[in-house]
Amino acid sequence: MAAPLSGHHVAVLLGGISSEREVSLVSGAACADALERLGAQVSRVDAGRDIAQVLSRLKPDVCFNALHGEWGEDGCVQGVLETLNLPYTHCGVLASALAMDKAKSKAVLAAAGVEVPGGGLFNRFDVAREHVMPPPYVAKANAEGSSVGVFIVREGSNGPPTQIADPSWTYGDEVLVEPFIRGLELAVGVMDGKAMTVTEITTDHEFYDYEAKYAEGGSQHIVPARIPPHAFEKALKMSEMAHAALGCRGVTRSDLRYDDINDIMVLLEVNTQPGMTPTSLVPEQAAAQGVGFDQLVLWITEDAYARGSAGGNAN
Repeated sequence: MAAPLSGHHVAVLLGGISSEREVSLVSGAACADALERLGAQVSRVDAGRDIAQVLSRLKPDVCFNALHGEWGEDGCVQGVLETLNLPYTHCGVLASALAMDKAKSKAVLAAAGVEVPGGGLFNRFDVAREHVMPPPYVAKANAEGSSVGVFIVREGSNGPPTQIADPSWTYGDEVLVEPFIRGLELAVGVMDGKAMTVTEITTDHEFYDYEAKYAEGGSQHIVPARIPPHAFEKALKMSEMAHAALGCRGVTRSDLRYDDINDIMVLLEVNTQPGMTPTSLVPEQAAAQGVGFDQLVLWITEDAYARGSAGGNAN
């Protein structure tokens, strides 16, 4: 019996040039290994500025986009793949660009009826000079993932996050500032428009930061989340609404906060290319529903290939 992807050439795009390069290398390696087990001919492409020339030479049947962060997840690489007429996984140009811009995606989500935190965009030097809203609040880079460039300013804080004005700050001059929502960190994977389940994330860190996400033992994932049934259903519904409102496709992950004391839930953001190692949130949720890691990678790849073969990539 032939392997599912026997005869298919898949280029796995990994690494890249963003601040999330190391995470992408891990995701990409895991997906490439799975694709090889599924019988595909795999080319592992460390995606640099010459990606168009590299892919033109390789001529893959489909690209598995395992890039994270700026350039790989914000519509730029997707535009290159559209130009090359190559089928690719995950979201298209518009949805990728929209989801990566936290402020713009929040506006779209709010218009669609998804509950999101308040706040807005501020110049980073203003944010570093004085409190732009009463604490507690969160200040974060507007177009980064993996909790890069995030600061929580607690109630009673002596001052604003001055690090944002530091010359080493490379995440843009616009900073998103939102009220801090106490409570539980939740995540919901959405596959083909349908929410999987709800994960509750606990950590000993101040919040679910980069180290908590990726360091061994940095966080614990509880599947399914220990929240009331009505809150569980609301998290599923909000994540499906967000996926649809942004025009997403394939697999996404929504991050939410749930204030279990005041019964308030908000959706923070949608990740169009969630982490893809066997211990990442989306593969964990798929496994809880009986879909193994290799099966998940197979579905994502076949979904992209079928869509490309039908002649439509750009969403």
